[in-house]
Amino acid sequence: MVEAKASTPRIRLRWLEQHTPTFFSGTTWGVAWPQGQIKANQNFELHSASGHPVPIQSWPQAYWPDGSIKWSAHALAAPAEATDEHYEIAPTTAISHSAKISAIPPLATTTDNGVSVQTGGLSCRINTGEVFLTQVVSRGAERITQGRLLLKIEHSIGQSDSDETIQTHLYKGHVSEVLLEQSGPIRAVVKVSGAHHGQNGADYLPFVLRFYFYKNQPTFRVVHTLVHNVPPEQGTIRGIGLELSIPLNGHFYDRHIRFVTAQGGVFSESIQGLTGLRRDPGETIRQAQLAGSSAPPQSTWSKAVQDTLAFIPVYSQYSLLQAQSEGYSISKRIDANNSWVHAQSGHRASGSGFIGDGSGGVAFGIRNFWQSFPAQIDITHTQTDLAHTTLWLWAPDGPPMDVRPYHTPTNEQTFQDQRKALDITYEDYEPGFSSAYGVGRTSELEFAFYEATPSNTQLVAFDQCLQTPPRLLPELDTIFRAQALHAFWSPAPEHTQNTTETTLGTLFDFYKKQVEQRKWYGFWDYGDIMHTYDADMHTWRYDVGGYAWDNGELSSLIWLWNAFLHSGRPDIFHMAEAMTRHMTEVDVYHLGPFAPLGSRHNVQHWGDSAKQLRIASVANVKTYLFLTADERTGDLMRAQVKAANRLRQIVPGRKIGDHAPQQNPEQHITVTFGTDWGAIAAAWLLEWERTGNTMMRDRLMLSMESIAAQPHGFFTGSGIMDLQNGLFKPDTTGRISVSHLSAVFGLPETCSELIALLPSPSFKKAWLDYCILYNAPPQAQKAALGRELGHLNLGQAHARLLAYAGALLNNHEMRRKAWLIFQKGAAGMIPKEAQILTIYPPNVAETVDEAPGLSTNAVAQWGLGAIGLLALAPNEQVDSL
Repeated sequence: MVEAKASTPRIRLRWLEQHTPTFFSGTTWGVAWPQGQIKANQNFELHSASGHPVPIQSWPQAYWPDGSIKWSAHALAAPAEATDEHYEIAPTTAISHSAKISAIPPLATTTDNGVSVQTGGLSCRINTGEVFLTQVVSRGAERITQGRLLLKIEHSIGQSDSDETIQTHLYKGHVSEVLLEQSGPIRAVVKVSGAHHGQNGADYLPFVLRFYFYKNQPTFRVVHTLVHNVPPEQGTIRGIGLELSIPLNGHFYDRHIRFVTAQGGVFSESIQGLTGLRRDPGETIRQAQLAGSSAPPQSTWSKAVQDTLAFIPVYSQYSLLQAQSEGYSISKRIDANNSWVHAQSGHRASGSGFIGDGSGGVAFGIRNFWQSFPAQIDITHTQTDLAHTTLWLWAPDGPPMDVRPYHTPTNEQTFQDQRKALDITYEDYEPGFSSAYGVGRTSELEFAFYEATPSNTQLVAFDQCLQTPPRLLPELDTIFRAQALHAFWSPAPEHTQNTTETTLGTLFDFYKKQVEQRKWYGFWDYGDIMHTYDADMHTWRYDVGGYAWDNGELSSLIWLWNAFLHSGRPDIFHMAEAMTRHMTEVDVYHLGPFAPLGSRHNVQHWGDSAKQLRIASVANVKTYLFLTADERTGDLMRAQVKAANRLRQIVPGRKIGDHAPQQNPEQHITVTFGTDWGAIAAAWLLEWERTGNTMMRDRLMLSMESIAAQPHGFFTGSGIMDLQNGLFKPDTTGRISVSHLSAVFGLPETCSELIALLPSPSFKKAWLDYCILYNAPPQAQKAALGRELGHLNLGQAHARLLAYAGALLNNHEMRRKAWLIFQKGAAGMIPKEAQILTIYPPNVAETVDEAPGLSTNAVAQWGLGAIGLLALAPNEQVDSL
C-alpha cells in the first residue's frame, strides 16, 4: 500500500485523443488516489492549462479500506471560451471555492410525475407515460414537443403455413419510473425505466434510458438500453426506435435536411429545392438555401420562379438506411402515395443529421451507426408544422431480427451425447439453453439545438463528438502510483521500445484490422471478435461451434484494458469500450432463468449452454467503470453481487456429474476456486469498494481464509460455499484438482487486489503456492502436494503468476524463470508465431495462414502475460523475441 503523503500534488488530465476537441458539451471521468490521501467528503478544484479555475462537479466512486477515496468522479461542462489542451485537478480546502460551486443551482428538480431540467442552454420535462419527453426549449424556441419510443413486431396470423399471414404491430414505450439520479450544478442524470406496451396487453423489450445534461449546454445525451424478451414463436422484431416531434415554421424552401455521410461529407437539401430549376430564382436565393438560411423575400426573386413556385415538388419524407456495414442509401418521397426517389448511396453513413428551418433546429445522431447495422433514420411530415424524426436502432426497412437458434440438433438429448458433440465441434449444446431471451443491448444517442442551420463543418464536428466523445483521463502513471487497480500492469516506459513492446502493439493492430477486414459488425455482434482461425478455409471459424464468437474467452477484454493502461493508445480504448458494451449486454443475461450469468463462446453469442459467472465477471470491466463513471456499467456490476445465487439452478459441472449440495441447497452452492469464485469475489470486492459495505468485506475474508484452510488450498479445486457469508466447508476427501482455466478469467487480478486490501497471511500463502507450483518442475509439485500435477495447459498464460510471486517475495530467480517460461510459449504463442504477425501486413489473409493455431485465446494470453511480466519483472526481461 502507498502511505498517505503530507501534500497532494495536482494530477494532470489529458484528452484521450491527445488533441483539444473541436465540439464539446461536457465530459465525465475518474481519478485514482493513493490510500489515506483524500477524505471521503473532500472537495476538488480544476485548473486549466493557463492556471485559471474551472467549475467541476465531483463525487466518490470507490473507497479504500480506511474510508479514504480510492476513485473519484468529476464532471466538466464545456467552458464558454476555448477548451484547454489539458487540465490539472487537486483536492482543495478553500471555502470560497466550495461556496462558489454550491451556490450554482442544480440543473434538475423532481416534479409530481417526473423531472424538470434547466441547464441554461435548454429546458425540458421528462415524465412517466407514453410521451415521456416534452417541452424541449433552447434559447427561447421550442425544438422538440414530444418524444416516445417505438417497437415494431411482426406476428404470424393463421393456423397453418397455407393460410398464414403476417401482420406488423406497433408497440409504444411506456415509462413507468423517472428517477433523478444526479442533480448537481454541472451535470444532471435522469434515469427512465419502462417497457413497450401493445394492444394485446403484452409488454416487450423493457428499457432503461439515461439522459445526460451539462450546464449551459444546448445538448443532451441518451444512453438507451433494452433487454430482448420476445420469444421467437410470439413474433419477430422489425424496428426499434426513438421518435421525436419537431416544430417547423416558414416556407417549405426554408426547411432543411442534413445527413452526415462518409468521410465528413454532408447530404444537404431543402424539402422544396430552388436549385437546378429550369428558371433561376437568383444567385442570392440559391446561396441562401444552400447555406440553410432563410431565403430573401419572394419579391426579390425572378418573376418566372415567383409565378411557378407552387409547381415545385415538396418532399415530406426522407430516409437514411444502413442495411449493412458496407453500404447506405438515402431516399425521399413526396408522400406515402408516391414512390421513393433514390437520392444518394455510399459506403458508411455516420448516423448524424439535422432538421430545421430558418430559425434553427435539431441535430441528432446514433453512435456507431454503421457498425451496428441495420440502422435507419426517418424524417417525415416535413410539410406540416410538426415533423417527425425517428432514430431507428433496428431498421424497419432492414431484415427482420432473427434470434432463433442457428441449429437444433435432435441427437443431443443426453449429457453424454452433448459431451460427444462438444468433443468434435467445441460447442456445448443443451435443449432450451440457446435462447436470446434476456440478453441486452445498449446504444448511445446525442442531440444538439441550433439557432440557425449549422454549417457542414459544425455538423461534422457534432458528429465527431458523438462518435468519439471527448474524454479527459488522468495520466496513467498516476493510476499506477495510486495502486488503485490490480498488480499486472504498468505504464510503458518512455523512450523504450524493445521487441516485446513492439509485438504488444502489433498484436492489437492485427485484431483491429481483422475487425475491419472480416467485417465484425452488426447490432448484436459489434464489439466482439472471433475465437480461432481456420487456415484451410482462409477464414475464422465463424460456423464451428465454440470456435466462432469469442465472448471474452480467456479474458480478451482484460487484455485490451491492460493494453490501454500500458500504452495509453486511444484506438485500444475505443475497441475495449466497444467490447465492454458488447460483453456486459449481449453476452450476459439480464432477465429470465439464466440471469445474470454469461454465455460461453459460440456461433451465436447466446448459443452455448455453458451459462457461467466467468463471462459476466466484473473483473473484465471495472477499469472502464472507474475511468468513465458510466452509470449503466455500474448497474451491471451491481447485478453480479448476487449472481452466485443462480448457481443453485444452473450447476456449471452438471454434465460431468456435479450437482447442487445435498444439505440445505437453498443456502449452499458448489463453487470452483477459479472461474466461479474469482467472479464472485470480484463482484463482492467491487461492491465493497463502491459502498464501503462491511458485509461484502466480511464475506470476502471468510471466503479467502476458508479457501486457505482447505487441505491443499487452491489446489483443492472447489468447495461448498455458504451464500450468506461466503464460508467454504472443509474438504474431507483430500483431493487435488487444478484447471488450466482457473487463473485466466480475472482471478489473478482479483487476488492481487485482495492481498493488498485484506491482509490475510494464510490466503496470501495459499495463492502464492498456486502461483509458484503451477509451472514448477514435477518434483517440486510432488514435494509440496504429495503428487505431481501432471500435464497442465496454458503454461505461458500462467508465467505471470510466477512473476507476481517473485515480485511479492522479491525473488529474482522466480522473475527470471517467469520470462523463460513465457518465451517457451507452452499452450500459447511461441516467439516465431508472435514474429509472424509483425512480418506480414495484418490486412491480408496470409497473416494468419502462417500461424494455423492462431486464436484469440493465444493472443490475449500472450498480451496479458507480456504486460504482466513487464510490470512485475521488468529488470529480469530476457528479450529474445
